[in-house]
Amino acid sequence: MVDTHRRFFLRSKQKIAHQPLPWLKDAAAFSDHCTRCGECQRACPENIIVSGDGGFPTLDFKLGECTFCYDCAEACPESLFLPESLFLPESLFLPESEQPWKQSISIATTCLAKNAVECRSCADVCEPRAIQFRMTLGNVAQPQFSTSTCTGCGACVSPCPVSAISMEQSL
Repeated sequence: MVDTHRRFFLRSKQKIAHQPLPWLKDAAAFSDHCTRCGECQRACPENIIVSGDGGFPTLDFKLGECTFCYDCAEACPESLFLPESLFLPESLFLPESEQPWKQSISIATTCLAKNAVECRSCADVCEPRAIQFRMTLGNVAQPQFSTSTCTGCGACVSPCPVSAISMEQSL
């Protein structure tokens, strides 16, 4: 058993979040079968796949968004990803059973709009319009997002000036 308090002592007290790659057959068993060869990192046109804890690939949405291009899956020498034939790559809005992962955004209380400062940078970059700002009486417009519309691409993470947006596993 690894003592995470000691493990992250020199890095930071902030928990380092592991972001799974899209289209995985079994995200829970990924580290058991991944050889850490780096082929998925080299194949990613957005350069958002980085080497994480233990050398395992993880996504860093602070570097950009996932376009769900499937290049990482095609480059993988192991059979860790769902076959491309299960989905239609030309469609960004896939049926629930064929989504690349079960993730969506979470907006923290440090969000500028939640602290009465006008900011809509996340909504400006959200292509499926999952983030909307609703007018409220006596305050600036407040962010609201639709988990059914959110693709989990992470486009909204990087532009947030206070890093209030993170990706979380959705149920």
